[in-house]
Amino acid sequence: MLRERSSRADYAQFQQMTTRWRDNDVYGHMNNVVFYEYVDTAVNMWLIESAALDIPNGEIVGLVVETSCSFHSSLGFPAPIDAGLKVARIGNTSVTYEIGLFDPTDQSAAAEARFTHVYVNAKTRRPVPLPEGLRISLEQLVVS
Repeated sequence: MLRERSSRADYAQFQQMTTRWRDNDVYGHMNNVVFYEYVDTAVNMWLIESAALDIPNGEIVGLVVETSCSFHSSLGFPAPIDAGLKVARIGNTSVTYEIGLFDPTDQSAAAEARFTHVYVNAKTRRPVPLPEGLRISLEQLVVS
């Protein structure tokens, strides 16, 4: 059974991203693996800009341990992409983000992704509890 696509109202924060010529494949639309580049960029841009995480020189880093993406409609160069971001779950050492990629003229997501980071010590690569400042920032992205 197909589920209903998410809408812009389902996300806490948006950023517009520029597509590139190389994003399109021989079929004239953005290749599925490129969607993941935008998902990764949306999460990391937010971490740098809003959560004051020192990438790449901080004491902790987020390692991607799980991703998934549902594709609903095409995106591609030269149209920009609106990336919606929200937090689905905040754990002790992990965070699961949900990202919607939108055509700027559409209210329904062209793609919906889930992306889980486990935070680890940058040197030992062992899981660490989320710092309080990061947790507070992440709570701003929780949508009920």
